[in-house]
Amino acid sequence: MQKSINFLEILGGGKIPEVIVGTWLVMGILLIFAFLARRSLAAAEDPLISDDKVSLRSISETIVEWIDGNVQEVTQLHDYRSLVPFFGSLFLFILFANFLGLVPGMEPPTGNSDLTFALGTICFVLYIVQGMKAQGVGGYLRTFLGPMIALAPLMTLIEIADNLGRPFSLGVRLYANMFADHMVLGIFTGLTKVIIPLAFLTLGSIVCVIQAMVFMILSMAYVRLATSHEH
Repeated sequence: MQKSINFLEILGGGKIPEVIVGTWLVMGILLIFAFLARRSLAAAEDPLISDDKVSLRSISETIVEWIDGNVQEVTQLHDYRSLVPFFGSLFLFILFANFLGLVPGMEPPTGNSDLTFALGTICFVLYIVQGMKAQGVGGYLRTFLGPMIALAPLMTLIEIADNLGRPFSLGVRLYANMFADHMVLGIFTGLTKVIIPLAFLTLGSIVCVIQAMVFMILSMAYVRLATSHEH
């Protein structure tokens, strides 16, 4: 059986880890997309009037509007727009990284646990900072004590374990789903002809979108929990 080509290994010369090459590639694609979208917006006669046809500008505005609405709805923060760039970048990066695995000869960077755990850790730091910003350091730390002083030692251990498990669960969920999705697609593409691989390619596309959405929404939910005074 002929070994499949791995373009990420070729691009890295076998010396740079594939996940790093894939991450750089996704970052480059997103930077080009952002540059072209910004240029299309700057070229518009009236930025306040949307295009009446499908264009790069209209697609970009739709994506931003959708992300803006989701951040507002999930976090329920008055200054939620300060978090839109972060969650928008997070969603698009994971989405493009997931879809990279659907390209023949490519590996999804999100199919590597190092990257997914790094993303989970970044979100972990973000919601802790947002919690301390919203409630103050003392107020946020008091949420770890629970509703009753008598239960404070037990509740503190539970809260610490719960918070430390969140970045781990985020990383494992994304890694496991994308690794399995890419493996299943590769197996059926190698064993069958056109129709069945196309079916799994469609299913894989759905999985790519859903996993990017799940990661973003859970991260926003953690921010909501950390900033809520009722927590």
